[in-house]
Amino acid sequence: MADSYEDLLKKAYTQVTEPTEFADRFVMPEAKVTIEGKTTILDNFAEVAAVIRRDQDHFMKYLLGELGTAGKIDGNRAVFNGKFESSLISMMVRNYIEDYVICSECGRPDTRLVKDDRVLILRCDACGSHRPVRKRKARTEPAGTTLQEGAVIDVDIESLSRRGDGVARIGKYILYVANAKPGQKVKVKITRISGQIAFTERAL
Repeated sequence: MADSYEDLLKKAYTQVTEPTEFADRFVMPEAKVTIEGKTTILDNFAEVAAVIRRDQDHFMKYLLGELGTAGKIDGNRAVFNGKFESSLISMMVRNYIEDYVICSECGRPDTRLVKDDRVLILRCDACGSHRPVRKRKARTEPAGTTLQEGAVIDVDIESLSRRGDGVARIGKYILYVANAKPGQKVKVKITRISGQIAFTERAL
């Protein structure tokens, strides 16, 4: 016996996703960062993960990979080996949210991460769209790039440090450039390297 119009209508409604209140109350969380000795602490790591509704281990793995360092989850905090500017940690958090939380079709955060034949899919409960998760901004240099003191290179300034210096990234390295602004492409000379941090001066 064929389904009635009412039955077909009910089935159709079950296939329609509806936005939740999450999008209405969602506010991009601000990273609270402190330096303790030779480590950097994301004090509200657990809070950020809860707000964006993502698994802490997945979130942490992403941050460690982007920073090119080791670390651990310590209660509600995330601890990273090395000293990193709060602006850089904040940028990493924003990038994660853009890649793994916000729907690229409707711009809402009502999404879930699901596995489909080993492919990680971002599925939106608000508009029903889905896409494979992949980095939107691929690195131009391989992660294994090695910098040397005295080298002269071109860098793209991505953000500003707390002191007002420009911040750029080359592979695993974070470079500080005085008197540079986000969006600029500048030529610099590497003056000193400490771990993953590189200090520079403008090259002529």
